[in-house]
Amino acid sequence: MSVTATKPASAASGGRADASPGTGSGDVPAGQPGRVVLITGGSRGIGAACALMAAQRGYSVAISYRDNKAAAGGVVRSIEMSGGRAIAVRADVAIEKDIMELFATVDRELGVLDSLVNNAGIVAPARRVDQFDLDRLQLIFATNVVGSFVCAREAVKRMSTRHGGKGGTIINISSGAARLGAPSQYVDYAASKGAIDTMTTGLAKEVAAEGIRVNAVRPGLIYTEIHASGGEPGRVDRLKDMVPMQRGGTPDEVAAAVLWLMSNESSYTTGSILDVTGGR
Repeated sequence: MSVTATKPASAASGGRADASPGTGSGDVPAGQPGRVVLITGGSRGIGAACALMAAQRGYSVAISYRDNKAAAGGVVRSIEMSGGRAIAVRADVAIEKDIMELFATVDRELGVLDSLVNNAGIVAPARRVDQFDLDRLQLIFATNVVGSFVCAREAVKRMSTRHGGKGGTIINISSGAARLGAPSQYVDYAASKGAIDTMTTGLAKEVAAEGIRVNAVRPGLIYTEIHASGGEPGRVDRLKDMVPMQRGGTPDEVAAAVLWLMSNESSYTTGSILDVTGGR
């Protein structure tokens, strides 16, 4: 595991402004440091957009990355240049040991965790189900589902009033594919995101009385590099005419939904799945 960290912050930036009891809020007034957010898979795309937007709103930001150290370092530098505080930690969320070290690093470097964004996820090249092999299925579910569960587990241990915490928020990044099924392309990916939707519903009910709000954002066709990972970098442009708004979305549009769910403005919202799909 490796860590890329910003310059040391002032003593004030290591603390947190306590949430109102039971709100499960991660909100901070602009310019007031103290809140801490961990965004898995935060080096590119939606994760990077969430990291940059969170820093603009006063959060200390931790991002994890699996392979692209340069991209993660770029996100950290962008936050630093704007006067914020951030660290990037190498961690494969399909490996429990990496997740444990990730959370320990956040505890040590940034302090008490207020928000978790379960964003890390992968997709494999488009195939029919009768072409899937076991390795593909195990990797997708280990990363997209099991990794999100383990990260949520560690967040709950830190946030829940049952464990001495002061509440917080968990936002899971799902996908419009969970509703559509992605036939002849990524049924495995779609199924993994369907599991995330169910996890969101169940976990939200489980920890609602413990000061934690759990919600999901379900992006549609968004201009990110994940489409290239699936073998079709031009997928958004090919399919955008099927979207009622007649365009693809941007990572910033998804990040804005995530930041709303982290904030006091959504203080009575839990167990919700917010579609950011242009109406599709």
